[in-house]
Amino acid sequence: MKTPIFTGSAVALITPFNENGVDFAKLEELLNYHVENHTDAIVICGTTGEPSTMPDEEHLSVIRFAVEKIAKRIPVIAGTGSNDTAHAIHLSKSAEEAGADGVLVVAPYYNKTTQKGLCAHIEAIANAISIPMILYNIPGRTGGLGFSLDSLKKLSKLPNVVGVKEATGDLAFAADIAANTDLAIYAGNDDIIVPIMSIGGQGVISVLANVMPQETHDICADYLAGNIESSRKTFLSLLDLVHSLFIEVNPIPVKTAMNLMGFQVGNLRMPLCDMVEENLEKLKATLKAHGLLK
Repeated sequence: MKTPIFTGSAVALITPFNENGVDFAKLEELLNYHVENHTDAIVICGTTGEPSTMPDEEHLSVIRFAVEKIAKRIPVIAGTGSNDTAHAIHLSKSAEEAGADGVLVVAPYYNKTTQKGLCAHIEAIANAISIPMILYNIPGRTGGLGFSLDSLKKLSKLPNVVGVKEATGDLAFAADIAANTDLAIYAGNDDIIVPIMSIGGQGVISVLANVMPQETHDICADYLAGNIESSRKTFLSLLDLVHSLFIEVNPIPVKTAMNLMGFQVGNLRMPLCDMVEENLEKLKATLKAHGLLK
């Protein structure tokens, strides 16, 4: 297996907003909170961070800020994917210049492409940077375009393509990746952390870690240390919370949960909106059951 950027739990960090834009004081607070609670890496400006609503300069300012404040205590991985190859190259090169430890790159969305085009897209980005890249396989957000096994086998030969965030939910496909490539595999869905790790996965890029960073770290750390039963027990005990955090499109529930918990991370940017009342009450009940509401 290629050397992974991290092992364990990487938080897919929310971006706190206020009336002026990004709330950088709150962002610094959250970054320190994750270091203190043993999160193993920061994914900044991933899907959960709402980067599709950020102009480039705001997007890159958040990456720069995270790199500066983390100061190499744990890896910082920047979301730099785009449906425009030139744009993805610009974001990825800028993230490297900012000092990011790696980039997370999603398959092109909306205009999509063929598998041939997908491989060319990733190869162009990888060749433009020297830091490692994790591929983000989430067909549900890319109009059905995912990385085929043949494409992953081909892309794994690129020196700095080192991992894949596997968010199809298809464990058989994840097993095929493990059997046929040397990529580090990360659970892209919190409801399959232990199953992914059972086939050799290195951890998770997690939404759950926003609200339970220590516990998400523990699931991964215990598994990697051979404490399988402890890992499994913690994982299963949090499944109801995981389901509640995805009761509406991410990051609506997790950002709502954090505000309910007192983090004061601000609003969602449109087109994301407040939760419907029925789902909000379900989320509140689950948070209360886990002792997360004050």
